[in-house]
Amino acid sequence: MNARIRSVVRGVGACLPERLVTNEELVTRVDTTDEWIVQRSGITQRYIAGDHETTSTLGTKAALRALDRAGLTPADIDLIIVGTSTPDYTFPATATQIQAALGIRHGVAFDLQAVCSGFVFAATTADKFLTSGSHKRALVIGAETFSRILNWEDRTTCVLFGDGAGAMVMEAVAGGERGMLASRLRSDGRHREKLYVDGGPSTTQTVGHLRMEGREVFKHAVGMVTDVIKACFEDADVTAQDIDWFVPHQANRRIIDASADKLGIAREKVVVTVDIHGNTSAASIPLALDVAVSDGRIKPGDLVMIEAMGGGFTWGAALIRW
Repeated sequence: MNARIRSVVRGVGACLPERLVTNEELVTRVDTTDEWIVQRSGITQRYIAGDHETTSTLGTKAALRALDRAGLTPADIDLIIVGTSTPDYTFPATATQIQAALGIRHGVAFDLQAVCSGFVFAATTADKFLTSGSHKRALVIGAETFSRILNWEDRTTCVLFGDGAGAMVMEAVAGGERGMLASRLRSDGRHREKLYVDGGPSTTQTVGHLRMEGREVFKHAVGMVTDVIKACFEDADVTAQDIDWFVPHQANRRIIDASADKLGIAREKVVVTVDIHGNTSAASIPLALDVAVSDGRIKPGDLVMIEAMGGGFTWGAALIRW
């Protein structure tokens, strides 16, 4: 009997824009206060892309750093999936721009649109490709320039988001205990009005601006994400106590804390970077993974749960033996 193939994480990497924007700077531009931002979200700063920085340039740098960590080269990759809601162009896919920048001329590259859940959806999709035997190594990237779709006069949204990119190299490996153990994805399109962008090629022929009903999103977020996380626990036959690290989408500190408490995951096991990155949508989980791997918290063999919820609504979770 052949050994089971799993998608093993070989390395992670990240890239943040050059410009750091503190709450104090935003207060000079928007009718808000540092106290209000911190109380509502836990955010103290974020990074904003400059004119020379795009979703693909940030994603390319994150990918190169992940490849370096993995001890691999671009030639070793035959699958690139980019989770993003802010592509460089309506088409072609940002993934193909990253593929070209890396000098890769083989394999397949495509974008996946699930808003803030994009990285979880992309990692799960890559897992299906790798475990099927069709591909060997994947670059899974979450990259966003949300600053380009914000209304900078809407103080309830513009203070919450930032730009950045994170990448993860996954490899198909036969046998062993490491790799993605379980994943669950969900969507419910009835909730569009609660979190959406009011523009697009087919409707307004514009990019549009982000619109959000904050209280409604908060109300749904905790219940929805705990559902898919518990399903992953059941699929992998583990409990919340078995988790070494919980790496949630970094949308809001209050949502993160409430989700961990509801699941019974100790807060000291939760990786939190929303304070320094803001909400970077599909980039938030790989950015947080990079921080926790770089500082030595996440180590080989650790059991890591990632989860996210995004506009649509979309939501999902994945359990990884690092």
